[in-house]
Amino acid sequence: MSNVNSRLRRARKTRAKIAELKAIRLSVHRSNCHIYAQIIAETGDKVLASASTLEVEVRKDIKNGGNIAAAALVGKRIAEKAKAAGITTVAFDRSGYKYHGRIKALADAAREHGLSF
Repeated sequence: MSNVNSRLRRARKTRAKIAELKAIRLSVHRSNCHIYAQIIAETGDKVLASASTLEVEVRKDIKNGGNIAAAALVGKRIAEKAKAAGITTVAFDRSGYKYHGRIKALADAAREHGLSF
């Protein structure tokens, strides 16, 4: 099984469990150059808040979107947007990625700025 297929299999298992719990989820996607975070409704059909390294406000503060500092900034922004939308508790959907590096930095920053998961 390839690395991509393994990651997608892990992601399906996690998303099935989150859907079973009917929880709002913080979904993370990363590429080599950018990182994206979305808060998705319990039903999975609506994005309640989003942040990424493609946003103008984020791009002003970072030089490279594919590093830990950029991920931490996206985590901070998604937490602020979630609080503005009245969301405090989410389920963390790491999309099958290992919990280290940029994924961990985003999660830690989101927790520091008010999200709980």
